[in-house]
Amino acid sequence: MFLSILGFIILVLGLNASRFSERLERLRGGLVFLGGAFLILGLALSTIVQVGVGQVGVQTLFGQVQPRVLQPGLSVVNPLVDVTRFDTRTQNYTMSAQHGEGAQSGDDAIRVLSADGLEVVIDLTVLYHVVPAQAPHILATIGEDYQDKIVRSISRTRIRDNAVYYDAVALYSTRREEFQARILAAIEKDFRTNGLQLDQLLIRNIQLPESVKRSIESKISAEQDAQKMQFVLQKEKQEAERKRVEAQGIADYQRIVNTELSDKLLQYETIKANQAIATSPNAKVIIMGGGRGAVPQLLIGDK
Repeated sequence: MFLSILGFIILVLGLNASRFSERLERLRGGLVFLGGAFLILGLALSTIVQVGVGQVGVQTLFGQVQPRVLQPGLSVVNPLVDVTRFDTRTQNYTMSAQHGEGAQSGDDAIRVLSADGLEVVIDLTVLYHVVPAQAPHILATIGEDYQDKIVRSISRTRIRDNAVYYDAVALYSTRREEFQARILAAIEKDFRTNGLQLDQLLIRNIQLPESVKRSIESKISAEQDAQKMQFVLQKEKQEAERKRVEAQGIADYQRIVNTELSDKLLQYETIKANQAIATSPNAKVIIMGGGRGAVPQLLIGDK
């Protein structure tokens, strides 16, 4: 457009050179040619627009948004239109309590009140993209700053609206996934109405009040101690059962021995033992006294 305006000025100057000075009159032909060339080149360049990869272009003519969406690549347009480019790739918007992590500087975490009246701090990342066909609608109704007007405001509002249905501890542990699914459905609906598509909602961190954190830690510690005591008691019961079984086995053995052994069997075993000793090559002197009714025996070795 700049070349077109410059060419038009030079062309007008050349056509009216005789009115200004004789010197310009001598340059009239060159000025007309140069002005015409710049004008034609500017108009030609103004009719060709390049849209980058992952973008779409929206045309505005005299303040009116045109419905035609320019796709990536080169497009021929009216030289009088302004083209606004929208990024259609996945974008992320992070709200975090950590400095330097979020889209806003400083602490930008979402502070909500839970069902039990406690303040919970939530770090959140929203992944979304612009729906290409809805880019004209976004420019006409929202503007180029849709991230602050839609993404940020709707996400924070919907999280606060839904957090009141959950206790602080439930948000932190047992019902965290349910809470995430609930706010995802609510935010997705609002985004779709405004020409955006929600890809994913990531709850990065949920921070509880210090008093609640200490209570949870104390409860966990008590549960661990109780589990440890149950383990010790179970181990002692198993040891007692082992000793009982061992004692029962010894008692059964003694009972069997007392029942089955007889004097004749003992005498027979004694004779077998004496025979083994007598045939042994070792030196030996053995005196054995018999029990009731038994004959004493004297065995003197030969070495």
